[in-house]
Amino acid sequence: MKRLLTIALILAATTELYADILVPIRTIRAKEIIAAEDLATKESDDTGALSDARDLIGFEARVALYPGRPVRPGDVGPPAIVSRNDLISLVFIQGGLRIVTEGRSLGRGAVGETIRAMNMSSRTTISGRILSDGSIEVR
Repeated sequence: MKRLLTIALILAATTELYADILVPIRTIRAKEIIAAEDLATKESDDTGALSDARDLIGFEARVALYPGRPVRPGDVGPPAIVSRNDLISLVFIQGGLRIVTEGRSLGRGAVGETIRAMNMSSRTTISGRILSDGSIEVR
């Protein structure tokens, strides 16, 4: 009985499991927004690939995505609303005090991400979190 169980476990361990994953049907360049018509399903044994369309559609490619290749979670992210060299508002809020000044973004990012920016009046470089209106909250 033990020998039969051991053989069954060895066979189960060597059997590859396949699942449907999503792959691009065309080359999607970095910074492009992914649409439903850009994707197809493919059977694969790749465990790190994305398989749910909600994890891809409407998101931005962070790297180039090639046809037929698996898409990993780090390859996509929310669309950037701030680009490098954009003029933005720098906002400092503490208690009832709110200070707003003009700045220039030194990076690119989506809502909630931290990027660097330059205060245009003092030429000081700071880091802050991108808000939904495209301004940067400084701490």
